[in-house]
Amino acid sequence: MSMITATAWVPRGFAAPFPTKYTFDEEEFQRIAELAKLQLDDANEDLEDARNEEEKLDGDGTMVEDDGSDDDTAVKLSKSNGEIDDDLKEYDLEHYDDDVEKDKNEEGMGMGMFGNVKSLAYHDSNADDPYITMQENEEDDEDREELQILATDNMVLAAKVEDEVAHLEIYVYEDEADNLYVHHDIMLPAIPLCVEWLDLPVGKPNVEKDSRANFVAVGTFDPDIEIWDLDTVDCMYPNAILGQGGQPNASGEKKKKKKNKKSKRANEEYHVDSVLSLAANRHHRNLLASSSADKTVKLWDLNTTKCAKSYTHHTDKVCSIAWHPKESTVLLSGSYDRTVVAADMRAPDAKVPRWGVESDVETVRWNPHDPNFFFVSTENGIIHYHDIRKAPSDPALSKPVWTLQAHDESVSSFDINPVIPGFMVTGSTDKQVKLWNLQASGPTMVVSRNLEVGKIFSTSFAPDEEVGFRLAVAGSKGVVQIWDTSTNPAVRRAFADRVAPAEGEIKERLVGVQNDESDSDDEVPEAEDAKGAEGWESMDED
Repeated sequence: MSMITATAWVPRGFAAPFPTKYTFDEEEFQRIAELAKLQLDDANEDLEDARNEEEKLDGDGTMVEDDGSDDDTAVKLSKSNGEIDDDLKEYDLEHYDDDVEKDKNEEGMGMGMFGNVKSLAYHDSNADDPYITMQENEEDDEDREELQILATDNMVLAAKVEDEVAHLEIYVYEDEADNLYVHHDIMLPAIPLCVEWLDLPVGKPNVEKDSRANFVAVGTFDPDIEIWDLDTVDCMYPNAILGQGGQPNASGEKKKKKKNKKSKRANEEYHVDSVLSLAANRHHRNLLASSSADKTVKLWDLNTTKCAKSYTHHTDKVCSIAWHPKESTVLLSGSYDRTVVAADMRAPDAKVPRWGVESDVETVRWNPHDPNFFFVSTENGIIHYHDIRKAPSDPALSKPVWTLQAHDESVSSFDINPVIPGFMVTGSTDKQVKLWNLQASGPTMVVSRNLEVGKIFSTSFAPDEEVGFRLAVAGSKGVVQIWDTSTNPAVRRAFADRVAPAEGEIKERLVGVQNDESDSDDEVPEAEDAKGAEGWESMDED
């Protein structure tokens, strides 16, 4: 099995030109030990509980008697040790060091393993040794060059599951060279469900809190949120953990047993079920919002890595959240309870405006070019477009500006282009990616494509103006494709005022990493897979 569940872009200029290799020193050991303290305490507590249970059973007389088996074991152990001693006698280990001492006391060449050490030549520096042709600096320079990221490169983050192993793949996209490759990856504890890029250093004590950084937050089937430094290669442990796994028991009170902790009872401090969505606040950079299958939305302070507030606006799983582009304290949330809420996080107890939809919510998005409006995609394949200024008195009375039956199956992913107004993409479990032109009269489909990535789980536009038409698409086949939509004739006609003029015939560009693994989508025949792997033939118009 191989699939990609979520993707995210890193804007240009944030990645370090030369990412550093992970170093496991004493300071790092102390940091990991502190983060892992809760898990160690849980293990010790389980061991203590097991011992107490055993003693209790023994005291009640319910344990099975050994019938003198301890004496038999002691006799067998004594015999075994005697046999081992007899076997070792032939090696004469008592006089093992005699030859070494003899070499030290006698002149000339000894008979030990390193008896010829006096004849070896030594050099203060490897540069003075004529037999060393590749110097250390040359090797380091090669490693640095392999890891180098240019200012014109974009990072693309892909949450991937492959052969039951979960990891985050960090790609580098070179637009001018039409090249996409895996730079490094990060192992994850469970199947990832969402990723969110962060520009704030988290869990780095020697760095200014407000400095610019390149981090990522990952939500998985586990209730904890892990935060990793993208500029460090081969990391062993996250920089911070948001949740119970990252909060040591400061009160000193005895923690609850694991079986009680797994009761899935929501609380004010951490999630107790899968993390389904993450949203970083770009105005207040230390704030990160998360939503979970435990029906809550939580607000985290990244400076303290603690939960600042918990919200219970929904009665079912909260699957998607998004911060308002202008009003920095307003958060949009969508749930399987078939409602969407726009809440001011400063007033957790205030009554919130609520909109209703016809089926389970999949994704919510604000319109970045007109923040008075927002989008909602649903399980039935419908896109709703609402005006936040016209909140209904009852969710059942919701009246969208327009609705769009975008797909026959669930709209599992969609995105609004942050650079080009009116440019929307939708992706579905029907394996189709559709591009839309949003005008005052309503949405119009520009083009529909099967990009051979299987069922679509993620579609995201690039954040930089230089690559504004680039679209990352991923799905059930476990591959990422970068589509330059500006090379499509229909897109060029629809957005002619935003596309750079070009002479002659333009060939459509689709950039991906060659995938040698077998497809996880059994419904696709092998012949179709081979056709898609060859190149652009599968992109022809229907």
